[in-house]
Amino acid sequence: MDVVYSHVCGLDVHKKNVVACIITPDHKEIRTFSTMTEDLLALIDWIKSHGCTHVAMESTGSFWKPIYNLLEMEQIETLVVNAKHMKNVPGRKTDVKDAEWIAGLLRHGLLKGSYIPNREQRELRELIRYRRSLIDERAREVQRIQKVLEGANIKLSSVASDVLGKSGRLMIEAMIEGETDAALLSELAQRKLKNKKADLQKALHGLMGPHQRLMLKAQLRHIDDLDKLIEEIDAEVKERMTPFEEDLERLDTIPGVGRRSAEQILAEIGTNMDQFPSAAHLCSWAGLAPGNNESAGKRKSGKTTKGNKKLRTALVESARGAARSKETYLSSLYHRIAARRGANRAAVAVAHRILTIIYHLLKKKQTYIELGPHHYEERKRNQVARQAIRKLEILGYKVIVEEAQQTA
Repeated sequence: MDVVYSHVCGLDVHKKNVVACIITPDHKEIRTFSTMTEDLLALIDWIKSHGCTHVAMESTGSFWKPIYNLLEMEQIETLVVNAKHMKNVPGRKTDVKDAEWIAGLLRHGLLKGSYIPNREQRELRELIRYRRSLIDERAREVQRIQKVLEGANIKLSSVASDVLGKSGRLMIEAMIEGETDAALLSELAQRKLKNKKADLQKALHGLMGPHQRLMLKAQLRHIDDLDKLIEEIDAEVKERMTPFEEDLERLDTIPGVGRRSAEQILAEIGTNMDQFPSAAHLCSWAGLAPGNNESAGKRKSGKTTKGNKKLRTALVESARGAARSKETYLSSLYHRIAARRGANRAAVAVAHRILTIIYHLLKKKQTYIELGPHHYEERKRNQVARQAIRKLEILGYKVIVEEAQQTA
């Protein structure tokens, strides 16, 4: 087998130690280092002293990050590889053998590194992922409030669509202060909820005790703290996103893709599409492409592949938002697929289409062009007509098709 890289190093990374194997044309050496920064610096010096040009390691949790940070500073070509893509031969599983195996694969050019963005984008991605976790935690806390209210026989969520809207917040705060009169609580309703005072009085008649008041008070305080923290993260994200404002506005024109979704998508994939050969490669990396599973000429389950979970989640949410838009191409695509394949598969298909659109918008620096809800029918005009005729003929009708005359 041909040698592609003559001076290489393979790393088997763990939490407390890392086993390194260096292979050169006339030398092979294996050492074990601690993962403390001082020892990692000694590892880097050892790698440099042997003239290694390429280093490879498994993407093990977050343990690869400290080593990658130091190698990146030294501008040494580093490959972080999916562990599934370089499994060792069964029965030869030791740390030393793993490091030697990785180095051997790298030496012959058999490894393909994962996409690792630059440090600035990695920090932005970490910040936006943290904001997302805070938003999810806030949603869970709202659900806990609903659970406490249900336990106190308060059916506020059955009348108000948003338990923590302006009206709901005022009512819950009044209950925490000890108010139990349903009529007085219903008077706190604001705007459209004023029209439901009779239903509110029934919903607010419950068994609110000291325990429920304690729980609600703590949960509201937690939500307020989360809101404040989310605002601080939003301000920091907005400042860091300033250089990408044009791309954010470009993505914001896509139905279903809001400002926060656009920020999360850009943080995950970046703005330079050169690292992805095509839109299909990007969709596969995101876990939105159908898998290939064929054996003995039979096509088996084609469930989507594993990929970037954070990106996939953001795109599926955007797809569901696009499905609720009116008179758009993406909405039409969703409802057409959902009718025969179900809502979940339709959401994934629309998410795939959104990511394909994003790829071309960022690649060509173009703005989104709305194709309209009837684009598919116009493009597949004859096919749609044949399907409609066949359905009518199955029902026993004789169909005669004539072109409608165009009126001026």
